[in-house]
Amino acid sequence: MQLKIMPKKKHLSAGRVPLVLFLCQMIGALDVPLDLVQPPTITQQSPKDYIIDPRENIVIQCEAKGKPPPSFSWTRNGTHFDIDKDPLVTMKPGSGTLVINIITEGKAETYEGVYQCTARNERGAAISNNIVVRPSRSPLWTKERLEPITLRNGQSLVLPCRPPIGLPPAIIFWMDNSFQRLPQSERVSQGLNGDLYFSNVLPEDTREDYICYARFNHTQTIQQKQPISLKVISVDELNDTIAANLSDTEFYAKPSKERPPTFLTPEGNESLKEELRGNVLSLECIAEGLPTPIIYWIKEDGTLPVNRTFYRNFKKTLQITQVTEADSGNYQCIAKNPLGAVHHTIAVTVKAAPYWIAAPQNLVLSPGENGTLICRANGNPKPRIAWLTNGVPIEIAPDDPSRKIDGDTIIFSNVQERLSAVYQCNASNEYGYLLANAFVNVLAEPPRILTSANILYQVIANRPAFLDCAFFGSPLPAIEWFKGTKGSALHEDIYVLHDNGTLEIPVAQKDSTGTYTCVARNKLGMAKNEVHLEIKDPTRIIKQPEHAVVQRGSRVSFDCKLKHDPTLVPTVMWLKDHGELPNEERFSIDKDHLVVTDVSDDDGGTYTCTANTTLDSVSASAVLRVVDVPNPPFDLELTNQLDDSVQLTWTPGDDNNSPITKFIIEYEDAMHEAGVWHHQAEVSGTQTTAQLKLSPYVNYSFRVMAENNIGRSLPSEASEQYLTKAAEPDQNPTAVEGLGTEPDNLVITWKPLNGFESNGPGLQYKVSWRQKDGDDEWTSVVVANVSKYIVSGTPTFVPYLIKVQSLNDVGFAPEPAVVMGHSGEDLPMVAPGNVRVNVVNSTLAEVHWDPVPLKSIRGHLQGYRIYYWKVQSSSKRNRRHIEKKILTFQGSKTHGMLPGLQPYSHYFLNVRVVNGKGEGPASSDRGFHTPEGVPSAPSSLKIVNPTLDSLTLEWDPPSHPNGILTEYTLKYQPINSTHELGPLVDLKIPANKTRWTLKNLNFSTRYKFYFYAQTSVGSGSQITEEAITTVDEAMASRQVDIATQGWFIGLMCAVALLILILLIVCFVRRNKGGKYPVKEKEDAHADPEIQPMKEDDGTFGEYSDAEDHKPLKKGSRTPSDRTVEKENSDDSLVDYGEGVNGQFNEDGSFIGQYSGKKEKEPAEGNESSEAPSPVNAMNSFV
Repeated sequence: MQLKIMPKKKHLSAGRVPLVLFLCQMIGALDVPLDLVQPPTITQQSPKDYIIDPRENIVIQCEAKGKPPPSFSWTRNGTHFDIDKDPLVTMKPGSGTLVINIITEGKAETYEGVYQCTARNERGAAISNNIVVRPSRSPLWTKERLEPITLRNGQSLVLPCRPPIGLPPAIIFWMDNSFQRLPQSERVSQGLNGDLYFSNVLPEDTREDYICYARFNHTQTIQQKQPISLKVISVDELNDTIAANLSDTEFYAKPSKERPPTFLTPEGNESLKEELRGNVLSLECIAEGLPTPIIYWIKEDGTLPVNRTFYRNFKKTLQITQVTEADSGNYQCIAKNPLGAVHHTIAVTVKAAPYWIAAPQNLVLSPGENGTLICRANGNPKPRIAWLTNGVPIEIAPDDPSRKIDGDTIIFSNVQERLSAVYQCNASNEYGYLLANAFVNVLAEPPRILTSANILYQVIANRPAFLDCAFFGSPLPAIEWFKGTKGSALHEDIYVLHDNGTLEIPVAQKDSTGTYTCVARNKLGMAKNEVHLEIKDPTRIIKQPEHAVVQRGSRVSFDCKLKHDPTLVPTVMWLKDHGELPNEERFSIDKDHLVVTDVSDDDGGTYTCTANTTLDSVSASAVLRVVDVPNPPFDLELTNQLDDSVQLTWTPGDDNNSPITKFIIEYEDAMHEAGVWHHQAEVSGTQTTAQLKLSPYVNYSFRVMAENNIGRSLPSEASEQYLTKAAEPDQNPTAVEGLGTEPDNLVITWKPLNGFESNGPGLQYKVSWRQKDGDDEWTSVVVANVSKYIVSGTPTFVPYLIKVQSLNDVGFAPEPAVVMGHSGEDLPMVAPGNVRVNVVNSTLAEVHWDPVPLKSIRGHLQGYRIYYWKVQSSSKRNRRHIEKKILTFQGSKTHGMLPGLQPYSHYFLNVRVVNGKGEGPASSDRGFHTPEGVPSAPSSLKIVNPTLDSLTLEWDPPSHPNGILTEYTLKYQPINSTHELGPLVDLKIPANKTRWTLKNLNFSTRYKFYFYAQTSVGSGSQITEEAITTVDEAMASRQVDIATQGWFIGLMCAVALLILILLIVCFVRRNKGGKYPVKEKEDAHADPEIQPMKEDDGTFGEYSDAEDHKPLKKGSRTPSDRTVEKENSDDSLVDYGEGVNGQFNEDGSFIGQYSGKKEKEPAEGNESSEAPSPVNAMNSFV
């Protein structure tokens, strides 16, 4: 089934329009294979306007193809050009190109003219354009005498160039004798005609070498005009002689005063401009005036085209590229300066040489078919269409009944093979012509496919795929496409078949991969061709570079991570601002990112990562903005200088890509504090002026700093200095105080003014004082610029009113504030009375007293001070003096607490009042007793003379009994080999004992003892100790005998082997993640530090030796580090009791856990405390 031909506009996006146009052009200009008979086709020819270099041979090109190969002939100026008669003219073999040898002899001017080439074979004749051959010319300037020009400052001037007329026109520029281009500006510029225009001249324009150069590119020659001398002088230098010389010159010197603009070119108020379609429209307006005018452009009846409008020559030239008829209209240029404005209107008309709407295309027909040739062109004015056949006007050509001419169209009907010919269409108007050749070739040919077989197309997924099938046949073959070897004709809507045979898959997918077959058929036969299509994954940037803002000197990194088809190798390229990266070591590229170190201002811009494969290209960009603290402000200027203010103006420095947020203004007082800068004011970052308030008698300098989000700039250069006038002080000293240092004086102190605050020379202070409660007048004294004055002979601790006033040579400061002070203090005269003590408990007492009258204090009350000391021990009734302790109570408090007293002790205390001078006399000593308390722990506890079933304890009484001891309490309990605790035994011992023997104990058993003293108040702190009873010698002997028996050794070896097997099994199960007996045991007996109390019997769990003195726990103990403790059957009792630590770790050793640590009293136990002997331990192990 034939593939449905889809309308192109319906299926193609805008991005594919250029491709469609290209395909249409291929269809219209169908190429006939060169092995088939066909009329000639011109393939190459020289340009219509052919300017040649007269120093080289003339080559006029004319190439054509056809079957049979065409022959060539030429006409010159409309008549046959017989090349055989001119020995200097030859034609290249197999070509129509002429070569005219003028290097050895002959002149180029001889061969000027209009040439046309004709290519002919048996099927028709094609002709070339009319080629106008002209030699280039670069003539010299005519000799002329140029007079020096003298002008007054400010006059306008035009220096003429007037270059010789060359072919092509010369390029004009102005230089000096050193071949340096003359500087141009809004004031001085070169016009389109080459003249040099001065809107007004300045003295620096004076020079003797204004030279106009004309460069002729075709001949690569430069011609120069004679130098022009210009001298610009001021009016004061002008005298009568120079004025007389000026009157003889060609150039009129206009007045040099300021004047409004006038146009130097073009002249008048209106002008006309005509330009051809497609060219560049150039409009020029140059004005003179003083000051220099500025040029503006508008279009009166529309807007200037945005993308085609350009301003040149300092906006004096307006250019519009690719001009069209729509650009016709009135353009106005305006020249302005402060004195006025002038306008000029240019009426623009756009004409057009002929241009193609539809040029005729070659036509291949089979005998009996119909066809048309269309020739459509446009222009302004409308072009005339003329047809020719085989180079002859169709009106005088032989008649052909199969063709009919209808204006710009020739219609062919029922053509025959003998009617093949070449037709020419000529479209012309007054601005040019177009000539096109198109043949009509009548052939009968079976289909042939011109595309190579088995081409492999590779396309990125989701993009269009185009499979070529260039073909030829007459009549025109029908094209079908198939996918796969046995597939049916493609007819789904997802395919598009173009007229040139190309198959388009608008959105290629992975399933589009495969082999495609193109089949061409007409009535004379069939041809086919296979091509292959592969679909590749697109290249994507999965981690794109991100915009960055970094500070100058830092480091920045841009990512560019790709994902691509594994069969495609991408090439990654980094660009900066669409150009190559700087060739510096600071730029480094690795697989996925670009790193820039030590970033500078020039590094800012757009960075683009581009990844290219043979099939696609992707890119991603990020902008780097380099910021820094601002540059310092500059050009500081002081204006509006008044006595109390000044205006500061500055120019901001570069903000370094981070807007300035504020300006900080500082000042220096060169008179009083040279080199020290103080804060003056802050203004917003948009201001460049500040009105500053000033103080009198200060030599100011100012500087400004700029601040942005990055930081603060360096300070600007200091401004000029500005000295303000002196004035009386406007403030008085601060921190005025009056305090006596002796009982009979008053010291008045203050913080003096600094030099900035003095407001003038001769700074002094007027110090005044009088008693607050008296009727005395003020006593005053004027002192120099000091900070203290001492008043002697004052009564003790009397309030005074004080004031200190500033003055200088100009006058006094405002009236100062009055402050109160006191004359000097003396020691208090009276002790506190009615001292009372209330004992709160054995360690705390409360003291009360009556306050001392204020007059007796004779100073500022600081508080009361209690001295107390212990003088007697109630238990031993002996007196001993100890160091006194002191407690101070601030302010006017009349009671206080004495903490930290010793129980059952006798104390004395007294109370004293304290002022700024010191302590007053002590009150009478007051004694008091503290009651009994609980005792401290016994001073020591030792266990001596261990036997098989007894232990003897010796101790020292508590160092602080804190009362009368009533008795001692001893508690003890056994500990077996698994650290389990036995029952707790409680024993009372009389207070007069210091030794006690325990009997009927278990042999070879460890015991723990808890021992403390008691008074009538309660029990004191306890002390703990541990010891072991001795081992029975007979049993130890039997143990050794058993351990040396052969059967016992064998049994132990078997047990060791069994343990080894169990360990191997546990290791294997542990690696597999399963539980094993040891693991289960560990789970069952967790870390003893976190074992809870057993809830069933109220007893504790495992024993702990921690310092918190918690009672021991029952049950088995597993060491915290999960180590297996080593046990030997032949260990001695010393190893278990007192000696070494080599048998156990710290967690599990008896020695480490039971070595005389103090603990709280344990809980009672009720389980057996029997400790197994080494034999029992061994039997338990088995």
